[in-house]
Amino acid sequence: MKAASFNGNYRRPVGSAVSRVAAAALCMSMLGGCATVKGWFGNDKDKPNEPVALSDITPSMTAARLWSANVGEGEKRLGSRQGPVVADGRVYAAATEGGVRALDLQTGAQVWRFESDLRLSGGPGAGEGLVVAGSLEGDVVALDASTGAEKWRTKVSSEVVAAPAIGQGLVFVRSNDGRVTALDAATGERRWFWNHEVPALSVRGNDAPAVGPGYVFIGNDDGTVSAVVSGDGRPVWEQVVGAAEGRTELDRMADVDGTPVLDGTTLFATSFKNQTVAIDAPSGRPMWVADRGGAGRAAVAPQRVVVTSSTGAVFGLDKAGGSVLWQQPGLLRRGVTAPAIHGEYALVGDYDGYLHWLSLEDGSIVGRSRVGRKAFRAAPVVADGVALVQNINGELTAFRIGQ
Repeated sequence: MKAASFNGNYRRPVGSAVSRVAAAALCMSMLGGCATVKGWFGNDKDKPNEPVALSDITPSMTAARLWSANVGEGEKRLGSRQGPVVADGRVYAAATEGGVRALDLQTGAQVWRFESDLRLSGGPGAGEGLVVAGSLEGDVVALDASTGAEKWRTKVSSEVVAAPAIGQGLVFVRSNDGRVTALDAATGERRWFWNHEVPALSVRGNDAPAVGPGYVFIGNDDGTVSAVVSGDGRPVWEQVVGAAEGRTELDRMADVDGTPVLDGTTLFATSFKNQTVAIDAPSGRPMWVADRGGAGRAAVAPQRVVVTSSTGAVFGLDKAGGSVLWQQPGLLRRGVTAPAIHGEYALVGDYDGYLHWLSLEDGSIVGRSRVGRKAFRAAPVVADGVALVQNINGELTAFRIGQ
């Protein structure tokens, strides 16, 4: 564990923007995102480079589709993992072209719509009466959660593909250059910023910081998680989740691109290096390490931590000790999303518009539904028993588990 250096007037050098863009473009042009690269080297002797064909299942649960809505022109090949957020019974969703919409969680009825010429590249964040979204050009716009009226607008240092996080009177914006900027929630005025060096090559995309009591927890592109004081950005600790080791830049990719999950005083984070760590949040001390994981966020249930690997394998880990309780290899190379917990199941989407519900007990696929033929990149979101999924075309669909 090492402490991060910080100086409010000093900006750390970041990796070459040209190499990052080139790598992202190369990866997305081939398979829709760098996270699929390692899947090419699977050990499927018949078709090692192709998505695994889905096997027939005997469903033991049902998920009813509640409603669907189009929220605008989706992310397509941007690789930003654009998804919705839920607050106070409303769903807030952004589109690359089409602004932001507020919908009723139970019915899908539109409450308001904010139209904008900004290319909104990440999902919105919501909280403290605000809905906030960032753009490909580094714009950040804050809306009144009740009416959709614009409250303020500002710029940060680079494109924003992560949803902003809101808490303690501040809006925390993670931009693609490794900087987190804290903005005053009432005015948009910058309060502080914190920089972290970005490797020359990393997985496309990142996720929101996690806000805890007095702290902000940030997943970094070099495989670490950092904790900073929410009030002024002072570093508290930094912990390695996946070590950026290897002979080539591709080998060294170790991104923590999912929001760390704070459960009580334990922080769970997972890395593209296929490692997941449980961390004591106040001290930064690792509690356990599992050699399974992926770049997207982990899903935390009462007794399980569920992670999706870069190959598309889904793993259920023991929450108390990190041991592997089960693995589901039936979705390899299908561009599987990070998971969400939906009742007694883990829910993931794939590149071909399928949703899969997995038993938390043994990892078996117990339910499946198809929503069109467009890929899911963002992890599902679950609130009040309703699961929400947004595909790359901007189509938002809600499901509830049948009785």
